[in-house]
Order: sequence, then C-alpha cells, then structure tokens
Amino acid sequence: MKGSKIYLAFILFPLYMLFVSWLEKYPKKPVKFQNITLETSLKPFKQKDRAYIEQVAEHMFRQWANLLVHTDTVSVMLWISDGSEILEYTGKLDQSLEWAKYIGNPNTNHEIGAGPKELSLHERAYLYMDNPPDFSYAGLKLIIEILREKGRKLTGKEIKIGATFDPGPEFAKSEFKYVRHPEILEGNAMGHKSFVSCYAVLHADDVSYAAYPNGIPDQTPFGTFFGKQSQHFLQDLNFDFLWLSNGFGFGVEPWSSTGAVFTGEGFLKEKLEDTRQKIINFWTLFRKECPDFEIQTRGSNLSTGIDLARDGVDLRAIYKSGFDILPPPNSPWAAIDGDFGLEMVGYMSHIADLPDDRYVYRFYTHDPWWLNSPWLDRYGRFPHDIYMPMSVARIDEKGQVGLPTTLNFLTIDDSFGNIPDVVPNEVIPHILRGREDSPTAAGPLVWVYPFDEYHDWAKKQQELLPEIYYGDWFIRQAINHGLPLNTITSTTNFAKLLKSDPDYYRESIILTIVPDAGSEQEHVLTTFIKNGGQVMVYGPADRASDAFKDLLNLKNMSGLEGNFRLTSHIELDKVQDDTPTNIKHNPLFSGGSMRTAIANTKDLYTKRLVHVMQGNEKRDQVWSRSLPDWKGGKVVYIRGTNSSSFQGGMLLRPDNPEEWAISPKLARHALKEFDYLFSFEKDDISIKSPMLSIARSHNGFFFSGYAPNTTVVQKFKFPQGAPILHGYDSKIENGMTTYQLPTAWHNEVRVFVEQEGGIVSSKEMHSGELGISRRIRIAGLKNATLRIYPEENITAENFRAYLNAGYPWKRGQQTFELGDPKYGYHFVIKDVTGHVTVAW
Repeated sequence: MKGSKIYLAFILFPLYMLFVSWLEKYPKKPVKFQNITLETSLKPFKQKDRAYIEQVAEHMFRQWANLLVHTDTVSVMLWISDGSEILEYTGKLDQSLEWAKYIGNPNTNHEIGAGPKELSLHERAYLYMDNPPDFSYAGLKLIIEILREKGRKLTGKEIKIGATFDPGPEFAKSEFKYVRHPEILEGNAMGHKSFVSCYAVLHADDVSYAAYPNGIPDQTPFGTFFGKQSQHFLQDLNFDFLWLSNGFGFGVEPWSSTGAVFTGEGFLKEKLEDTRQKIINFWTLFRKECPDFEIQTRGSNLSTGIDLARDGVDLRAIYKSGFDILPPPNSPWAAIDGDFGLEMVGYMSHIADLPDDRYVYRFYTHDPWWLNSPWLDRYGRFPHDIYMPMSVARIDEKGQVGLPTTLNFLTIDDSFGNIPDVVPNEVIPHILRGREDSPTAAGPLVWVYPFDEYHDWAKKQQELLPEIYYGDWFIRQAINHGLPLNTITSTTNFAKLLKSDPDYYRESIILTIVPDAGSEQEHVLTTFIKNGGQVMVYGPADRASDAFKDLLNLKNMSGLEGNFRLTSHIELDKVQDDTPTNIKHNPLFSGGSMRTAIANTKDLYTKRLVHVMQGNEKRDQVWSRSLPDWKGGKVVYIRGTNSSSFQGGMLLRPDNPEEWAISPKLARHALKEFDYLFSFEKDDISIKSPMLSIARSHNGFFFSGYAPNTTVVQKFKFPQGAPILHGYDSKIENGMTTYQLPTAWHNEVRVFVEQEGGIVSSKEMHSGELGISRRIRIAGLKNATLRIYPEENITAENFRAYLNAGYPWKRGQQTFELGDPKYGYHFVIKDVTGHVTVAW
C-alpha cells in the first residue's frame, strides 16, 4: 500500500508541475471590466410577440457570452428613436412610439422611400424592412423586461438597461424638434440649425407631456423640461441609465472645429464665459429634475482643449460639480474619416482628469442607421481601432495605472436588424488580447496634459484661447504622423506623484507644454530635468518665466507669421522625391506668432535641430539641451506649427504634404535626441504615415500599429537597442530593425539587440521542461548584445540562457547579468553569435 502511494505520488507530481508550468505560462488574465454594454436598436425585434422577443434576447446574450464572463455587470443600451420618445412621452404606456425603423435620414423634405433614385441616404430614408412592427411604450417596456430577465438567466450577472437621447435628425422622425419646437435648434452639424442646443429655451405649447400635462410654459429652459421628462420616462419604463449622444451637454457643435466661441476666423472672447455658464446651467437644471439616474455621455468628436476654446465646454466644471456622469469615450469617427490622431487626443484629454476612476472604451462594430458595419467594411476586419485605444492608460496622483472600466459596442445589430455571429466571433479575441496586454506601467512617452491650466486660462486669461486651441491640434497631427503616444496624466497629478515618488517616470519621456511662470508645475518639471529626467516641451513660450527660459536657453523675439523656409537636422524619413521645405505658420491656429530662438548660440550644451527663415530673419523651432550636472537629464523644446487650417467643413484641414513641410511630425523626429528612432520609408511624400502606440505591460513592450499604406517600411530603435517584434524576422540597418507591416498589427517585444547588420528573429518555442513557462529563441546574431525583458516576477535564479543549444538543454548555458536600471528591469547577454534561447 505504501509503495503504491509512493508510485502514485511519483506519477502525479510531474503532472502537478506541468500544470503549474502551464499556469505560469498564462499568468495574464484580462482585467475584468466593471461593465460591458451591448448597444442595439429595436430593429432585431421584427415581431412583437413575447416568444420572438425572447428568442432575439437569448441570441444577443449567447453570441457575446465568451466576453461577458469578463465583467461584473452587463448593460443593454437601446437606440429606440432619436430621443424624441423621451420628449414626447405623455405618461401613458399605450401611447404610440415613433422609433428608428429607418435607413438614412428621415427628417428631410422627402417622404420615406420617395423621391428621385439618386438621392443619398442623408437626403432620404427608407424603411429597414417591409411592414416593420408598430410599438407602443408598453411594447418597449416588455422588451426591457425580457432583456433583463433573459440576461440575468443566461449570464448570471446584474443587468442594466439604458435609454438614449440624440440631439440631431439622424435616427427617427421628430415632430418635437423640427416642427413644434425649432427654437431649440442651434447646432449646424447636419445642416443649418439641425441639432438641439442643451441650453436652449422652449416656447410655449399646449401639448400634453408626462411632466407638463397642460403643455410647456413659455421660456422653459430645455434642461428643466428634458430633466423632468427623463425622470418620468426612465422611471416608468424601468430604465437604469441614460446616454446623451453626439455631444449633447457639451456645447452646440459636436463634430466641428468651430463653435459658439471660435468662428474659424477668430475667437469671440466675450462669449466664452456666458457660453460656459449656459452649459453648466443645463447640467444643474437637468440634474435638479433627474437627480439619481446614471448619466453616460458621448461627448464631441474633439478634445478637452479644443472644445473649451471653440465652444465654451468647461469639462472640469462638469466633472467636478457633482453631476455624477460617466466621461466621454473615444469617438467612433476615426472609422469614418481615418483621423485616429484626433480620436486618441480626444480620448486621452477626456481622461487626463476624471470625476472618479471610471471611464469607457467604445468600439464601432455595426451601424444600425447608415448601412455600414464598420468591423466588416470600414475597418476591413483589421483591429487597429481595438489595439491602439486599448493601449491607452491614465496615471493618477498615486501612480496607479487606470484602464477603462466600461466597454461599449456600437452596435450589436446592423442596419437591417440582423445580429450576425461573425462579428462577435472575430472581435472578441482581439478585445480579450487587447485587455490582456493593457498597460501595467507608464509607456515610453507620457503626455502630461494641462487640464487645469487650460481651464484656468479660459476663466482668467482669455487672450490665451489660441494657445488652448492649438495644443491638441498639434498633438493630433503628431500622432497621425507616427508619434507613439498612449499614456496620459494631468499636470496636477504629475506634480503630486513626483513629490511622493521622484523616480516614477525615470523610464519615460515627458511630453508637456511650457509651464506657467512660478507655478508648481514649473518647479516640479525643472527638478525632474535636473535630476536625470527626459522632457519634451511643446508650444509657445510667451508665458515662460526667466528661470525656465534660462533652462531652455530660450529667448522670445519679435513675432513672425506666414511662410518660412525650414531646415531640419533630424529628418528621419526617406522618400523618393524631394521633401518640401516651406512651412506655413498661421498664428490663429498655432497659438500665436513665431518668436522663439536659442538665446546663447555659443552654449556648448545646446543643439539646434530645426530652424526657419523668413528673409533674413531666423527663428528656432526645435532644439535640445543637457547640462553635465543634470545627471543625464535632457530637455527638447519644440515651438511647433499647427500645419492645418480651417477651410470650411468640420475639421481643420492638414496642409498638403506635397507642398508644405509638416511641423508636428518633428515631434517624432525629435525623439532621436533621447535615442528613440521611429523612421519611415515611402515611395511618395503624399503617402500617409503609419500610426503607433507602445504599451508597457508586465515588463514587456506591446507595439500596436495602423498602416494606412502597407508599402511603407518602418524602422525602430530604442536606447537599449533595436526592438525585435516577437514572431517576426527583421533586417538590421544602421542599428534599427526594419519591418513592412500589415494594415493593423499588435506584437510583443521582449528582446532588444545591438549589432551591425544581419537578419534577426524572435520566435516562440515550446517549454519541454518542467518549471519553465516561456521559451524564446533569438536567431541571426553576430557579435550581438541582447537585452531581455522577462515578466517582472522573474529573478536571475529562474532565468535561463543558452547559446547555440537545443533540447534537452543540458549544455550551452550562457552567462548573463542584470541590466542598467535606467532601461528598466532586464537581463543583458553580451557578444554572442548564432542563436540564443532564453527561458523562465
């Protein structure tokens, strides 16, 4: 008996060790979401009977089941109508419901399905099916009841149901907006006076509403009316939350670079405070009447600074006034216009500061109104708009890395009311991997966003509106030209964190504006630089103190504007044709005129990188400085030009790269001063640059990219060597790895190499050894130095390295040493040729 126990233990112990090894190989489980929201219209409910509704509800939850296990709460957000179902609600459940049963815009001069064939969907709508069902409010309540019931049964989770309000004409017919009360229309997003303004005032009517059975009194604020109606509607139909769509509550122009304050030709400073106060008054009035329901927001397509300067949106006041809202997520518009830089800037600037720790990532799977399903068509089944936004993280004042707590899918149904399984089947694995590889630390480049400064300037220094407007547009274009920026914090949180942990950002480059003279941020930033910190400062220096100008070796000269000839000593990209050298600096869009210059040109520790000439006048655009007593600290200053302008339409239009030099791409080029090189080779200057993000996760580097044109060759180098994308072979050229990458890509990097040339690869191998969870082979080495980044819990005792060896790993042990901590936690292997296998 004793012998059999020993024999059994002998058999089971290796199995146990194999199991432990397997667990260690997959140590990263996706961090759970607090909530996952499935957005849907009513179109899938093509019949009104209970059995059919139950069948549809079951299908919805089952097809997303593999993802829903990774959340605490499941929400269903119903795109019922256009929000007019709230405005028109009488309090009677037998009331007929006008709902979004259309494809196209139903609020035009053409009847549904009528008019000339050549009319676009924006000019005329169609019914999404023959004889769509007619719903009452009671029918809607039944759908809500069944969704909650089936959701709980199938997921075992808490189920929340949300309603939606949209200020525009897109989704359903609205007599309230476009016939009865056109006085509330002040936004022009889809034509002249087409969007409801949150701070509009209603004229009187004698129509019965749930909150106003005798009609609306004259001069009733829309916020008051909407709040009262929402309270009745949400309560009576058993909703849990309300989503405010397309910028509602955040100004009047959700999609435009102009607004109530910025006209495209100038800033109406006198309108800023009044407009700002009107928006806050809306929230105050609305919350007075609808105090307890959770409010979720879409926000605009733009960013914190741009919205503040153009449309008077005081995001700080909205966040800090106790309105208890969920902040705006990333905009879905990059799927439409390809402006992923603006998406990333908007997303990061909205979460630089928060009301609490919650925020949302939203992915555009289907569109139930406009006959497109972005995953299948606009994205072409490429997951760049999953991996790049999911590489974003915010750092709070305690150094905690904040990830999105809520995940939304816009939407799970298409324009015909179908809910095809192919979309969740393809999307879910990318979502899970993106979550698994989400940041656990600050990235190589950290945007220290002037959230408080911008809001303070808007209240007290309105002459700085052009600078507020400029900054985010500059970063938008820099990201669109390949700047790998995906970590965000605020100046306030940055200063607080460095007081308690001065070394927190030692592995990162800080990207921020010139601090206000004498401010806490100036003191903290100066101390950081002088103690070894790496900083890139952008924007005008008109506000800089004498001390900070001395630090930069900067002087402000008389202002210049217009056309300049640019000379760059840091051009990294290679194109077949000549690169334009003329640059256009418009002070309206660039935070003022061009004034900056190196103060002491004989300073041995200052390096001029880019300057511009206008006649005999010279101004400096980019330079670096590093003094010996700064302990390795360095600062790069970029004055920068916003190489785009307002020419009508929605967004600022970038300058033509075939005619003009593009200033914001200099931010990527200037990273060379910190020994980071991100270089592109193109056949033509007009070819769009790739976009890139780099997340630090579990001590690895996770690259995510989007290549609008896959003929572009991308080259990378870090201070610790050339990064080897795991699973790829790379040609080494001038110390850089070179790749020609697909439209969307997401790859881990654990290995950096220094060698003269050759083709190097990093490939996964099987464990084959108890206690080993990971084995990687690096091949093509020639007198190489390797830097290996294992998971952070791997010590020298459980790290293995082998030179030109194989299974069963009994020979070829290679020595290694702990690397320089300024490059993070890693091991170094020196002067090796052939192939090295590392394991842990």
